Amino acid sequence: MKRFLASAALAAAIVVSGATASLANRLVAHVDLSSQTMTVKKDGRTLYNWRVSTARSGYRTPTGKWSPTRMHEMWHSRKYDMSPMPYSIFFYGGYAIHGTNAVNRLGRPASHGCVRLDTRNARKLYQLTKQVGPQNMRVVITH
Repeated sequence: MKRFLASAALAAAIVVSGATASLANRLVAHVDLSSQTMTVKKDGRTLYNWRVSTARSGYRTPTGKWSPTRMHEMWHSRKYDMSPMPYSIFFYGGYAIHGTNAVNRLGRPASHGCVRLDTRNARKLYQLTKQVGPQNMRVVITH
C-alpha cells in the first residue's frame, strides 16, 4: 500500500509539473537573432512573424529563455535619453521587447540590446501577454 501511495504521489507530481510547464509556454515570443525576426505562438499555433531589431555592433541582446518581469504601456529609458519604449515587456534586467517608430531599421541590428518591434505589433504582443498572464508567457532568444 505504501508503495502504491508513493507511486500515485510521484505520478501526480509529474502531471502537475507538466501542466505548469505547458501553461508557462501558452504564449511564446521567439526571437531569432540571425534572421532578426520574432515568431509569436499561442498554444503552439503560430500567430505572427514580425521583423525586429536587436543589438547593433558594440551591444548585445542576451540569449536564453525568460518570463516577463514587468510590463509598462509606456516606459522611458533612463539610460538612453528618456527614449520612449511603448508596450514594454521587460524580461531580463533592463532588456525589454518594445515598440519603435524606427520601422525602417527593422530587420537588421539597430538597438542597444532591446528587441524592437513596430509599435502596432508591440501592442498586439503586450495585449496577448496581458490576456494569458505574464506567468504564462516566455521570451526565447536564439542565434
